[in-house]
Amino acid sequence: MTHTTRENLLASFKAGVHLDGRKLTEYRSITVRKSVTRSAEGSAHILLGETELYVGVKLGIEKPYPDTPEQGNLMVNAELRPISCEKFEVGPPGDEAVELARVVDRGIRESHAIDTHALCITPREAVWSVMIDVCTVNATGGLIDASGLAALAALLDTTFPKNTDTIVHYEERTDKALPIDSYPVPVTVYKFGEYLVVDPLPEEEEHADARLTIAMTERNTICALQKGGVSPLTADEILAMIDIALKRAPELRKHVLR
Repeated sequence: MTHTTRENLLASFKAGVHLDGRKLTEYRSITVRKSVTRSAEGSAHILLGETELYVGVKLGIEKPYPDTPEQGNLMVNAELRPISCEKFEVGPPGDEAVELARVVDRGIRESHAIDTHALCITPREAVWSVMIDVCTVNATGGLIDASGLAALAALLDTTFPKNTDTIVHYEERTDKALPIDSYPVPVTVYKFGEYLVVDPLPEEEEHADARLTIAMTERNTICALQKGGVSPLTADEILAMIDIALKRAPELRKHVLR
């Protein structure tokens, strides 16, 4: 985009709207579906505008991490497929995929959304591992917020397979749900000059000065923060971003809990 286009973008924000006419803190349309595949113990599909992705949850029995010998394990992986955006490449996860997985992981982990103690089978020997996979189909902005929402939906959809000691019988499902204690959702607020917006379009997002992802529980507790972009944020800007997240998070959460 050219400098003139950036000026047009800022003029649109000055008028209080995105390039597509939405208000600055208004998300595109959101649709969340659960139980979209039987090959995972839990799954979800999300559409955020034209952004589309799937999240699957697999459960397995493994040894616990040495520093949490009586707690289950949590792992998040993000696969940004080249078919979803021309800037994504085949091969090992790039920086964007690593950051996306890390931000989703932190929101779930730091909110204690999963009762990891309840995942312990035998202390120091065997625990349930929760593995969350994010896979993009079409990436047109909003990946962090879409992934966090879909991950929560997939976790809420998850039930345990049958197991005999440490042998998992994946072909046999139980009705036992994953122990979920809170419902964290991420809200990513972008800074464009003096303007703060959510869910920018791709042609808007590339001009962002900075962004801040705020993961927030249903109790309005901030459980994780992640900054991106090269420009600094003032204390007042951070507080304003948090205020936006406080207003938007309940709206996003409704799409998962309904």
